[in-house]
Amino acid sequence: MGNLIEFTLFAPRNQGAVLIGSFSDWQEIPMQKSEDGYFRTKIQLKDGVYQYKFRIQTKSPNFAPNEWIDIIDPKATDVNETKKHATVRIKDGQRIVDTYVWQHDEMPLPDNRELVIYEMHVADFTGDEVDSDKRGKYLGVIAKLDYLLELGINAIELMPVNEYPGNYSWGYKVRHYFATESSYGSTEDLKQLIDECHARGIRVFMDAIYNHTDEECPLLLIDRNYWYYEYKHYPEDPDNYWGPEFNYDNYDEKLNVKPAWKYIGDVVKFWIEEYHIDGIRFDAVRQLANFEFFNWLTKQAKKHAASKHFYNIAEHIPDTNTVVKPDGPLDGCWHESFRYFVVPYICGKSFELEQLKEILDPKKQGYATATNVINYLATHDRQRLLRELGDAGIFDAEAFKRAKLAAVLLMTAMGIPMLWMGEEFGEYQPKSESVTQPQKITWSLLTSDQNHNLFKYYQKLIALRRQNLALQSDNIEFFHEDKNNKVLAYSRWDKQDSQVVVAVNFSAVNLTKYEIPNFPSAEYWRDWFGNCEVETQEDSLVTDLPSYTAKVFVWQ
Repeated sequence: MGNLIEFTLFAPRNQGAVLIGSFSDWQEIPMQKSEDGYFRTKIQLKDGVYQYKFRIQTKSPNFAPNEWIDIIDPKATDVNETKKHATVRIKDGQRIVDTYVWQHDEMPLPDNRELVIYEMHVADFTGDEVDSDKRGKYLGVIAKLDYLLELGINAIELMPVNEYPGNYSWGYKVRHYFATESSYGSTEDLKQLIDECHARGIRVFMDAIYNHTDEECPLLLIDRNYWYYEYKHYPEDPDNYWGPEFNYDNYDEKLNVKPAWKYIGDVVKFWIEEYHIDGIRFDAVRQLANFEFFNWLTKQAKKHAASKHFYNIAEHIPDTNTVVKPDGPLDGCWHESFRYFVVPYICGKSFELEQLKEILDPKKQGYATATNVINYLATHDRQRLLRELGDAGIFDAEAFKRAKLAAVLLMTAMGIPMLWMGEEFGEYQPKSESVTQPQKITWSLLTSDQNHNLFKYYQKLIALRRQNLALQSDNIEFFHEDKNNKVLAYSRWDKQDSQVVVAVNFSAVNLTKYEIPNFPSAEYWRDWFGNCEVETQEDSLVTDLPSYTAKVFVWQ
């Protein structure tokens, strides 16, 4: 006979709904509506896999009043967009997502201060795989995890992996929030990827799109104006309108619920508990513009994550300290101003010391701690550094020299460093102009000496950042400024007496036997890249500073 399995659909303003599925030969099964706004029915199901969907009298204005339409369950964990139905799995009389058994939940993971984040798009990161089971798939990412481990990465940030329309997209218009993108592989594959990351001490962050949805999101088909703003949230900002926007202001007095809050809260709970994610990057926080909601949601996230480290990250462009603690609801913010100001300095277009110091020391911008900012040189939304350099007429060896300078600033500034996939070896493709056009990483570049040398440079910098607590601290001091020669020197330190000094030449002139006064006192310093000891003389250090080069000195 099987067990009674309940199907529910929250649709408080809709008049009628029925269930149809493979278990009923696609014949309608009545659903009863309760005062809590839910339609419900229970049916006997043996263990197995079934397909189903709902038929409902819609309240959305783009249909005739109370027209019957078919919709996929808004909480479906597995969907088939081609056939327009959801899949439900029953095992031991219970609904399950899959049968994956976690292996590495007890592995220690880095705390937020220790992070070096790697942003990736699953399909583009793995587009070179020969094996079709891995190319463009979660399994392909697993195959490259040891590469990331070799680089020193200890956190990956996955561009959206919720089910989206079609077989390729950046994923920023979500259609199904509880389902994973099927073109990347199965739910078990995604869990295995996260589990394998944890086995290597790598945390996994999910890119979450809670500002807007795809136009065919089931919630929109059920009752558009219950879930979404009827008109644009910010009509004066049409360039930043990407689709119907969740109405987080809507409060249903009859049911005492804010429906969009409840739904997205359930989404976050599901992803933390079902997929064991370690953090969320919240897209379009400025457009969503509801700190009360974020304050509630991020507390919910940490409650569901229990005792493990969790990192709530805002994409708020331009960046602002108001979005992060102690005054704001999130832990960290993408530090867009870091990239915005550093890139022109690297390209030789500008040099303004006070501005430079503000982005290297975000406390000057009002940020409280290192974990409040995520620094980067490029993201999926921004041009790659080598492309920026090329646009400035800087190529070949000179471009790679400046890329190394940028890498030093990224890894030694106060804040959490983040790499956009491929930056570490000099990927130079222009930013994709289409979110539906694949742009595979050019892994063959690693066979070139200068690209591989850049990779090794990043590798050594990341190793220093992870092993030296000074670079994870909130402490930075600018002890030497030379506007005429475009030189800046700063010190990073922590309470354990570890210390790192960075001296940067932002000019096109090679400075030989350059004296850096007021150099922090220590018996010996090690030139991190020269791999040799250097000695200070009477509180100063004399060294060669080639053009557009940074030197890193580590206290022995």
